[in-house]
Parts: sequence; C-alpha cells; structure tokens
Amino acid sequence: MRSNRAKSGLEKAPHRSLFKAMGYTNEEINQPLIGIVNAKNEIIPGHIHLDTITEAVKAGVRMAGGTPIEFPAIGVCDGIAMGHIGMHYSLASRELIADSIEAVAMAHGFDALVMIPNCDKIVPGMLMAAARVNIPTIVFSGGAMLPGKLDGQRLSLTDVFEAVGAVKAGKMTEEELLKCEDSACPGCGSCSGMFTANSMNCLTEVLGMGLPGNGTVPAVYAERVRLAKKAGMMVMKLLKKDIRPKDIMTKEAFYNALTVDMALGCSTNSMLHLPAIAYEAGVELNLEIANEISEKTPNLCRLAPAGPHFIVDLYEAGGVQAVMKELSKKNLLNLSLLTVTGKTLGENIAAAVNRDTNIIRPIDNPYSKTGGIAVLKGNLAPDGCVVKRSAVAEEMLQHRGPARVFNSEEEVNEAIFAGRINKGDVVVIRYEGPKGGPGMREMLTPTSALAGMGLDKDVALITDGRFSGATRGASIGHVSPEAAEGGPIALVEEGDVIAIDMINGTIELEVSDEELRRRKEKWIAPEAKIKTGYLARYAKLVTSASTGGVLKI
Repeated sequence: MRSNRAKSGLEKAPHRSLFKAMGYTNEEINQPLIGIVNAKNEIIPGHIHLDTITEAVKAGVRMAGGTPIEFPAIGVCDGIAMGHIGMHYSLASRELIADSIEAVAMAHGFDALVMIPNCDKIVPGMLMAAARVNIPTIVFSGGAMLPGKLDGQRLSLTDVFEAVGAVKAGKMTEEELLKCEDSACPGCGSCSGMFTANSMNCLTEVLGMGLPGNGTVPAVYAERVRLAKKAGMMVMKLLKKDIRPKDIMTKEAFYNALTVDMALGCSTNSMLHLPAIAYEAGVELNLEIANEISEKTPNLCRLAPAGPHFIVDLYEAGGVQAVMKELSKKNLLNLSLLTVTGKTLGENIAAAVNRDTNIIRPIDNPYSKTGGIAVLKGNLAPDGCVVKRSAVAEEMLQHRGPARVFNSEEEVNEAIFAGRINKGDVVVIRYEGPKGGPGMREMLTPTSALAGMGLDKDVALITDGRFSGATRGASIGHVSPEAAEGGPIALVEEGDVIAIDMINGTIELEVSDEELRRRKEKWIAPEAKIKTGYLARYAKLVTSASTGGVLKI
C-alpha cells in the first residue's frame, strides 16, 4: 500500500501516534487509507449538501474494507461571483483546487481518492488533480438542482439574470422580478440547465472517471446517496486492480468527451477545461480537433439555455449513458476504453435505453448534423474562439455589423442598461482574458441583459473573456490571442465591420492587413489591473485560452 510510507514499520511509530490522536484504531490504520476530498461549503448551492454525499461515500469505503479520511477543497460560486471583482477568482480557483489536492494527497500517502465536487471550476480542478496525483480515483458529483416553477413555467438561474434586463427595458415589474428570484432555484444542487457545472459532471462520466448517473441523478434524490455508497465501494476495487486516472483518461477518452460534448450542447467552458485536464494527463487536445469532431457529431439535446429541457429531463430520458448509446449507433465513440466501473464504456452503456426521444433526439433525427459547439477562426482570432452554436438563433449564425468596443465588462454593462446598444451591433469586450482580466471573467450579466431586452437575436458579443454556461445568443468567447498580449482584438476600433460565420467557422475583422500593422505599431500594452496577491502571480503564469488557460512555469 502507498500509505505504508506514512504508517508502517518501527520508524513510523510517531506517525501512528498522530493517527491515534485523531481516534483512529490500529485496525483502521492498517487498512488502505482513502482520501475523501469534500468540497462542501455554505456559499455554493451545489455544495451545501455535500456533507450528506460525503458520509455516503465514506460508508461505502468502510463497507469495502477501507478507512476513509476526509479533507476539504475550496470553491467559488460563479453565480454569486458574477459581475464584480469576485469573478476574477473563478477560473483562477481551478488551479488552486488542483494544487491543494495534490499537496494533501502526496503529503499523506493516500492509497486512493474519492473526490466530491459539484460546481463550475471545482469539477475540472479535481479532474486535473486526479491526473496529476495518478492514484486510483473516482470523481463523484453532488447532483443537479431541480428547475424552479412559477405560474406553471419552469425556471432556472438564467431566467433571473434575463429578468433583470427585462425590468431595465420596462418589460417586467420589480414585483415580478422578486417572484422570479424567489422561485428559480428551489434547492441544493448544481444549477438546473446544461450550464458549466452540469456539463463537466456529464463529461466526467464520458471520460470514464465518474459512475454512470454521475452527471444527471438529481441532488435531492435518494438514488444520489445510494450511488455515492457505490462510489465508495468501487474505489476499493480500483485500488485492488491498481486502475489509475491516466489509465482511463487517454487521448481516445478525451475524443469521446468532445464527441458527447457536441451531442449534448455543453457549455463553451468545456473548451477551457477539457484541454486543461488533458494537459495534466499528458494528452494534447487542441481546438482543431474539437472542430473536426463537431463536423461529424450530430447535436441530439437542447437543454437550457439552448432549449426548454433541464438536467432532470435528461436523467429521466436515460441520462448520459443513453446519449452515448445513440452515438454508438454510428460508431462515433470508442467503446473499448476502461472506466472507473472496472468495465469498458461499451459494457457500461449496453443496457442503456433512450426513454424520451423528445429530450434525446435519435441519431437519425438530430437537431443539427453538427455539434452544439463551434470553434471560429479568422484574422480577429488567429488561434480561435468558441461559441455555443446550439444556443444561437438561426438568423444570427451569420452576422455582419459595426463594432462597439469596450475595454471591460463594467463598461459594456453600463452601455447596455443605458440603452446605447443597437440592433445589428457587434459588441467587443476586451482586456478580459486570462492575463488581461486577470482570470478570464465569465460574463452572464451582459448576455442575459440583452436577452431580457429582446436583443439576443439582433446583437453579437465577442470577447477574449468567457461566457457562462447559462448564456444564450451569439456570444463568442475565448478570442485568442487575447488583447493583453496584443492580439488583433486589441486593435479593433469603434465602427469597424466584423463578419461572423458560425456555419463555415470564420470570424473576420474587415480591416486591411496594412491598417492592422499600423495600429499594432501604436498599441501600448496596458498596466496590470491587479498587481498583488494570487491574481498577480496567476496573470504572470497563465497561458492562452486556446490551450485551456493552464499555468506553465
């Protein structure tokens, strides 16, 4: 056992003494030590109940002959951090999560790990740590929130953000906004649509690092607790067989994840997180591969914000396993890959059934023949940018209009709420990238404000920052290189014409190369917005969004 280095032999008597100070018996010390990474806190709705999930996982470990030892992980709630300085810390927290888990797991010699996240950056942060530490590991999420209800309509967090825009536009009263606020988020769990948290929880299943059901069993269902006990038992089987994350998270597993990503229409943030996880697993994953996979993968699901369905609907229709079963009918997945069940992906989905073809379209009747996410390239984004194409109105898939240029999210929010954005505009929000932000802020406030005002079918947004998984409309993020590094987005001027073609995958600034060279010669790199603390260090080390925004020395 790996833990023997911290507990076995004459020389480790002092170490055992410290275990006994915490109440561990000789029998517990002699068993495999299983680290249980609990992200429970009282500031994230998806994490508020994780103590219940953790106790279930620990029970499973004990039933299978292991000793569970719990330790914490931090987290940021993207919704609560949205629209103020807090959002600078969201993406940056992913690296802190991975680093802290690595430190605790390696320092104490755990034999295996069960990681219990639920929300946006915590899931990828834990998967990155799993690959880095590379001891037998299962990632088990806390489950999705149920949708809210108001006047017979189902709601999610997106509706509240959009309602703010509706109030500003005079389309809704403040009393109606309060009713929406009180109803949209009915209880614990990761927010109810195919936003970033649920996207990554679903893709954890596809990667093979989560048990079937990990992505879709609702947080409040007893089935989630039963599944948590199975995760605790299963990690002991992984330990016995010494099946490790890098045995599971292979290049082919990431290709599977990208394929299901396209079929589900996941958050564009998956295009940041999958490459970052792959980097830790020693796998190269670039945006060109994403587009190649998107071209041959049909979009089978339209969950909120792209459509009227929620994660609970996907669960009832058969879950991620049923989506993979549909894709397998045209040999779009590698089914021979190992998973944390100890079985192959093909064995896992053998009994899966699509119970509702309104929620999961059959492979021969997709919403579209290509995937829900598209990567665009052109002189405005030489290294690429990303859009959730499945959440874009058909009339905006191709758009050409004048640039409205803003150097921060605060500036654009002020312009939107003041009514200074017009139909046909292409709103450019820059200096919000990984370095320039710093932290590549997620901007749900401007996109939802435009949607609430009824402009989401008339206005495009382009940024070197990123958008929420809850964003809908022609919102194009991750423009690379970013403005802070002198990318072309830094050279856009008010009134320049920008042409967007999401069908053919292009984004062009209609300015001559000679003029862009002149502008580049005059461009002066801005001063860092934050000069002290973690974010200052993060800005110095973080790489481009096109490579997942990982930290490199």
